[in-house]
Amino acid sequence: MIEIALAFLAGLLIGSFLNVCVFRLPRDLSVITPARSFCPFCEETIAWYDNIPVLSYILLRAKCRRCGARIPMRYPVVELATAIAFAISVAAFGVTPPALKYAVFSAIMITLIASDLEERILPDEFTIGGALAGLILAWFVPLRGEFAFLILPYSWGTRWLSVGEAVLGAGVSSGSIWLAGWLFEKIRHREGLGLGDVKMIMMIGAFLGLPAALLTLIAASLVGAIGGLLYIKIAGKDASTYELPFGSFLGVAALAVAIYTEAFVRLHPR
Repeated sequence: MIEIALAFLAGLLIGSFLNVCVFRLPRDLSVITPARSFCPFCEETIAWYDNIPVLSYILLRAKCRRCGARIPMRYPVVELATAIAFAISVAAFGVTPPALKYAVFSAIMITLIASDLEERILPDEFTIGGALAGLILAWFVPLRGEFAFLILPYSWGTRWLSVGEAVLGAGVSSGSIWLAGWLFEKIRHREGLGLGDVKMIMMIGAFLGLPAALLTLIAASLVGAIGGLLYIKIAGKDASTYELPFGSFLGVAALAVAIYTEAFVRLHPR
């Protein structure tokens, strides 16, 4: 239990940094300098005691101490979501490389979900950078080579089959969604899918492999179609012009697929 509690606390701290990324990267600001967080409204540096994950949000009643501007709900949600994801990773895998892999994957997904919801931007630092991380981690935390064995000989070993599976997952899933977007644009004469979504599914495929990436695409499309139409109707948006945050649907679906196919199976073995 102590490991899970420590993972939860680490997730809170990492979630606080992810909030910095969500705010700064879409605005082309450095996530390193200034090192201290600042209020985006009055631009005053935030004291350390006002920057404690979740707790400071509650104590400040969701308002900046200096200017009284409202702090978005996104801050505690990202921190808590990251903490829960880290705790689930350690609960499922223990303190092991697989736990690290799925904690990193969860952190990337949570950041992209928040960024797409808030700014309709999926930063390359997390999509392309995440894809590279997924390919590297495939060597240390092998994927099941469900399709890689079709093009790579068994004699290459488990690690190379895993990397091959990650490459297939990244290439085939991103290629299929790019093709779907291209066809939509040719038929409807307007962009239906951003390149950021293509890079995001590439990253998901690199981490989870081809079957899980395709399952993520199907789940995200269903949730996006149903949830998006409901939101457009309730909010009174124009369906012909409103831009749905498909990257957010991809992120939620990817987390659900990863939890079910990996963590849930380990926590509830047959």
